[in-house]
Amino acid sequence: MNDETAFPERAHEADEPTTSADPAAGSSNPVISFVRRHRMATALTGGALAVALLGTGAVYAGAALADGDRVAPAAVTQTPTAEPTRPAPAAASVSRLRTCSVTDRAADPRLANLQAQVMNATTGEVLYDRGGTTPSRTASVMKVLTSAAALSVLGPEYRTTTTVVKGAEPGSAVLVGGGDVTLSSTPSGSATVYPGAAHLDELAAQVRAAWDADPSNPPLTKLVLDASLFAGDEWQPSWDPAEREYGYMPNITALMVDGDRDDPYAETSWRSGDPIGRAGDAFARELGGISAIERGTAPAGAPVLGEVASPTVAQLVDKALVVSDNAVAEMLGRLVAIETGAGNTFADINAGVLQGLAAYGLDTTGIVVVDGSGLSDDNAVPPSYLTRLFVKINAREGNLGVILDGLPVSGERGSLSYADRFAGDNAVADGAVSAKTGWIETGYTLSGVIRAQDGATLTFAIYALGDVTDEAKQAIDTLTTGFFLCGDNLANQ
Repeated sequence: MNDETAFPERAHEADEPTTSADPAAGSSNPVISFVRRHRMATALTGGALAVALLGTGAVYAGAALADGDRVAPAAVTQTPTAEPTRPAPAAASVSRLRTCSVTDRAADPRLANLQAQVMNATTGEVLYDRGGTTPSRTASVMKVLTSAAALSVLGPEYRTTTTVVKGAEPGSAVLVGGGDVTLSSTPSGSATVYPGAAHLDELAAQVRAAWDADPSNPPLTKLVLDASLFAGDEWQPSWDPAEREYGYMPNITALMVDGDRDDPYAETSWRSGDPIGRAGDAFARELGGISAIERGTAPAGAPVLGEVASPTVAQLVDKALVVSDNAVAEMLGRLVAIETGAGNTFADINAGVLQGLAAYGLDTTGIVVVDGSGLSDDNAVPPSYLTRLFVKINAREGNLGVILDGLPVSGERGSLSYADRFAGDNAVADGAVSAKTGWIETGYTLSGVIRAQDGATLTFAIYALGDVTDEAKQAIDTLTTGFFLCGDNLANQ
């Protein structure tokens, strides 16, 4: 359905995958074992090979941490080799031989059709790749791209406003939606699911004061609702309508309150089919004396009676990432499209977001952005784009540090702190993984930054696509933990 991050799910206990037998394990001769496992090494000169084999031995990666209080799972196998005592001739030089394998973890059937890539964020070297250049659906990892585009185009301090202006008819006022899905119908001072949200009662008080200050005004009896900032379909055609019924996604309109939730204090709450009408009814109650509500547009140059501002883009990005709020992500995607001049419909989000991403200098060939939230199966982003974008996020390039600070953290924050994430043996990576989770019916995803056990900083993306169940989350965590344990010694096997 929706990305798991905003909504606790059933916890599934899953055993760690069993390490497959080493084909060389039957030999007690370490030289024979080495050659069987590392046929490429035989291309070394005889002297260099002999020296390399002297120190060969099998160990389990990360068998104990420095603090000595946790034992890592034994499913990551390393075979370290001694450094040659003298440099090999240039003609015989080879790239570094990495020996820490995650093959068994990656073979977990719960991962279904696996795509993955891992990069050393410091050197830029790709350490591990499984279909990493193929664009595929991302689920809610798409929110990372939407957020990056918003930070580029709008900036972290940008706020959008909801305004009330004087209507064309005597006794009328126009409520003009600014695309703020966080605007709240709850009393000022109450904390909804949206920290920093503006409240309708504050806006109504401004309007009443401005209206009453002009003695020539007749009684205010009509409210016009202007949601024209967004156009086209309110529901992306590729979305499952059940997402609205389940409480994960509202119709996307420029005027709504509380993300169109029935319960403004609950992350998951039933959404109506008419966010504009619901917002109008709520504002009319706050104003009082309204006998007619209709749809329309504000007259050009009309006097402003009141306005309130949304949370900042930085606050909205945090909300979109840590609890994966779909409505906020769609708000950001649409505002980016409008600001770039791409347009104000779902169809324009692709051009707007890609224009925003262009500021980071990464190749966006093959990327398709159907929505801001990642709910559509039709989105397409290669894992390789994410590993490179996360290098820039990790470096806090431009305003991208906002994304790094907003990510869930294994065992500590957001969706990666839930009971069914990084549990059991995978808890060895608690606090070391900052990443965005994703979940739709056809895939689970995870992408972000790993502070590996050996001190290396890795960026990664994992897609488990196809016929997946809830248990794909645990398989993804187990593979991610393998990356953590291997660090820069991760083998592309």
